[in-house]
Amino acid sequence: MTETDGAQAASGTDALVERVVGAVIATLEVASIHLGCRLGFYRALADEGDATAGELAVRTGTAERYVREWLEQQAVAGFLRVDDQGADPSERRYGLPDAYRAVFVDEEDLNYLTPLATLAIGVARPFDALLAAYRNGGGVPYEDYGADVREGIEGLNRPMFVHQLADWLASVPEVDARLRAEPPARVADLACGSGRSSVAIARAYPDVIVDAIDIDAASIETAHANVAAAGLADRVHPAVHDAGAPDLSGRYDLVTIFEALHDMNHPVDALRTARHMLTGGGSVLIADERVAERFTAPGDEVERFNYGWSVLHCLAVGMLDEDSAGTGTVIRPDTIRAYASEAGFSRVDVLPIEHDFWRFYRLIP
Repeated sequence: MTETDGAQAASGTDALVERVVGAVIATLEVASIHLGCRLGFYRALADEGDATAGELAVRTGTAERYVREWLEQQAVAGFLRVDDQGADPSERRYGLPDAYRAVFVDEEDLNYLTPLATLAIGVARPFDALLAAYRNGGGVPYEDYGADVREGIEGLNRPMFVHQLADWLASVPEVDARLRAEPPARVADLACGSGRSSVAIARAYPDVIVDAIDIDAASIETAHANVAAAGLADRVHPAVHDAGAPDLSGRYDLVTIFEALHDMNHPVDALRTARHMLTGGGSVLIADERVAERFTAPGDEVERFNYGWSVLHCLAVGMLDEDSAGTGTVIRPDTIRAYASEAGFSRVDVLPIEHDFWRFYRLIP
C-alpha cells in the first residue's frame, strides 16, 4: 500500500466513523421525540405555553427529574428553546418554537413527523423474533410489532389522506367520473389499516359506499372508531378479512391498496381477488413506494429510507408462509407489473401523480 493509498483508507475510515456516530446520535434523538409524543410533552408546551420542568411535570402527570432531563436534551438537540441557560435547572423555562408545532403537534399537517419517530421505535420492538427469522427464514407477524407501528403508520399517512387523496383520485378522469356518477359507486379499500384512507374517500365523494378491509383486528377496531368519529358509519364499513382470500366477495367500481401490497404474503392472490371483485369498467388503484427503477448501490435517500424499513419490518411481515412472496418495502415498478400480469390484469399504468415517497399505479383487467 502506498502512502497515498494509506491516507485515502484512513480518510474513508474517519468518514465512516463520523457517519456511524452521527447516525447513533440521530437514533437517540428520534427515540426522545417518540418519548415526548407519548408523554404529551410537545402538546402541553404548544397548547399551554413555556414551562419549567416542574410545571411540565404537573401538566403531564410525570416525574420532574425525568422531565428536566428530557427538556435539557431537547434544548441541546435544538428542538426546544430555553430562556436562560444560566438559570438554576429547576427555574429554566422551555418552549416549543412556533415553526416546530407543525412537525411535533399538528396531527393533520403535512409536515407532522412525530409518527415517523414512533414508527422507527416500533419496528425494533420484536427484535429477538426478527433475529430468529433471519436465522430460520420465517417471518414476524404484524401484530407482534404492537401499537407503535399501527399508530405510527396511521399518524404518518393521515395528513396525506386528509389533504391529498381526493386530488389523487380526481386526477384519474375515468375513476373520478364513476365515483361522482349514479348509481352510487362502491369502493373496496384493501389493507385499509385504521381506515383513514376509507374515510377520506367517503368525504371526497359523498355518495360512494366504502368497504374498509384489513386482516389485522386491532386496526379494524381503530377503523370503526375513526369512521364513527367522522360520522360516516352509514357509508364506510370496516371488516376483518384477508385481502388475498378467494372468498372475499362484492362488486366494486374501484379497489384501492395504499402502501400495503409490498407487505402482503401473497400479493398475486390479493390482486387476483381484487380483479374478480371489479365491475365492468372498474380498476385497481395502488400506491406504493417510489423507489428506483432498479437496484443501484450506493442508493439515494429514498432508497436508503425504504431498505431501512424493509430489513426491520416489511420483509419480515411478508414472510410468514413457506410460499410467501417475500417482496419487502423496495417494490419496484417491474415487480408490480409482474404481479399484476400473473393476477390476470391486461394493463398497468403508472399515473402522473407527484409524490415524494409513493408511486401510483392503475391496474386494468
